[in-house]
Amino acid sequence: MILDGKRILITGVMTNDSIAFAAAERAQREGAEIVLTGFGRARRMTERAARRLPTPPDVLELDVNSPEDLAGVHDALAERWGRVDGVVHAIAFAPPDALGGNFLSTPPESAETAFRTSAYSLKAVAVALAPLMPAGGSVVGLDFDASVAWPVYDWMGVSKAALEAVSRYLARDLGARGVRVNLVSAGPLRTPAASGIPGFDDLAGVWERRAPLGWDTADPAPVADAVCLLLSDGARAISGEIVHVDGGFHAMGAEAVA
Repeated sequence: MILDGKRILITGVMTNDSIAFAAAERAQREGAEIVLTGFGRARRMTERAARRLPTPPDVLELDVNSPEDLAGVHDALAERWGRVDGVVHAIAFAPPDALGGNFLSTPPESAETAFRTSAYSLKAVAVALAPLMPAGGSVVGLDFDASVAWPVYDWMGVSKAALEAVSRYLARDLGARGVRVNLVSAGPLRTPAASGIPGFDDLAGVWERRAPLGWDTADPAPVADAVCLLLSDGARAISGEIVHVDGGFHAMGAEAVA
């Protein structure tokens, strides 16, 4: 079991259809002890999903835009475990007017919300929990390829590009502490988050046609496996990396999305 004895915080579990849930399930089966986070009224959804894991974990309150919540999670994990070995960042949000072809008309407040929640939050979580990684650790974030402009993805795409930059700077600044920071760039999956992206079906269809290994939009297991690999000691010399788990789509030539 590649995560035997590891203590890992996993954010972003909303339902049992989410990528974060698949990562949590795989982490437990690989020997990790985990704690989840939830936020506001959606925390009840996280708690329901937690009960479907092999060993139901506790759920801590975490609004990643709240310094008080970040400090609270640090204190709770310090008391519970004394250390943290890994963190999974699976948090992204953009207001409706920042998606769906509204790029040119999106107000600055909505763009800022998308950036802060989806990109800056990686830094906020990593810095809050790095003191609990005195012997090093691993921070893994979930990404979607930001090397090109996607239809309707708009300011979430900009935020993912920022997330990729944030991960590199964190890898630079936390590396001296032995903390690795990497991203997993997943192909499109039919998750609760995807349901809020206009035109998702068109994007998923292109992926299914073009990925040389094929791509199953209903199967998050390959992404969960990659997340757990990066959390493990097997990735001890990998940092600042973006691992594409997308059936090879990212290496193929472009095709327009209708």
